[in-house]
Amino acid sequence: MPRVLICDPISEAAILMLKGAGFDVDFVRSPPPEILKDIVRKYDAIIVRSATKVTKEVIDAAENLKVIARAGAGLDNIDVDYATNKGIKVISSPEALSIAVAELTIGLMICLMRRVCEACRLLKEGKWAKHRFLGDELYGKVLGIIGLGRIGSEVAKRAKVLGMEVLGYRRTRLKEVAKKLGVIPANSLHSLLERSDVITIHVPLTRETRHMISDQEFEMMKSGVYLINTSRGAVIDGRALLKALEKGIVKGVALDVHEHEPPVEDWEWELIRHPRVLPTPHIGSMTKEAQRKAGVIIAEKLVKMLK
Repeated sequence: MPRVLICDPISEAAILMLKGAGFDVDFVRSPPPEILKDIVRKYDAIIVRSATKVTKEVIDAAENLKVIARAGAGLDNIDVDYATNKGIKVISSPEALSIAVAELTIGLMICLMRRVCEACRLLKEGKWAKHRFLGDELYGKVLGIIGLGRIGSEVAKRAKVLGMEVLGYRRTRLKEVAKKLGVIPANSLHSLLERSDVITIHVPLTRETRHMISDQEFEMMKSGVYLINTSRGAVIDGRALLKALEKGIVKGVALDVHEHEPPVEDWEWELIRHPRVLPTPHIGSMTKEAQRKAGVIIAEKLVKMLK
């Protein structure tokens, strides 16, 4: 009977699926690595979300571990290369979150460009400040999507319906994917940055994408650009973003993700509190539908692998 340790909350439907397959299921809520390494050795699989870190030390202690399952998208909390070298499979369920994150991206875009949150706050304070809120429409704007994967593709579909001109950039199969979506392929990141009125980022965090948007990239952008990031916080150099906001290169930015979660550095809080920043606490996947799908899909994959 395979033994599975669930380290972060997943849907009840997923738990029932694992138990129904005959798995022995245990729970430990978001254990830090120094705790996880002491309890992981007897398990065949562990299921994590973003809170639990699966480090080299944890992997070394996992004597029976066959699968590390990430319910959701993004594997930056797992040492994937080390696990793979040790013969441990790493799986995830990114397809579960695409619609939820894409919808939030469009919502943040509208809220940012129409300054909805600021208008709401002032009205709640009893201030009728209608004429302060002259915003920008999405219609007719050039939207640059960095990363035409699952989420970026869903954003593209919705942006086209709103009348935006959509540019897309990805490192592989660009023309094929762009043609399928009916968007304009940007032959380089440079060209996308130069042409876009609004930029949204949908890439995983890797060594190559860490701080992929920094001082040099901000200097390529149109003055007054809007920026949305619902991918991973560290793909943008936050200190460079602060400078771009002060220079007026970036008119406004919506950040659902942050370099540290929760933020710890003074510059991170300075960025969050900036008047032209719309921050949210990584809620991209936080819908009932996405949470259920993330658990169920990873449970299905895990049952298939361990059976």
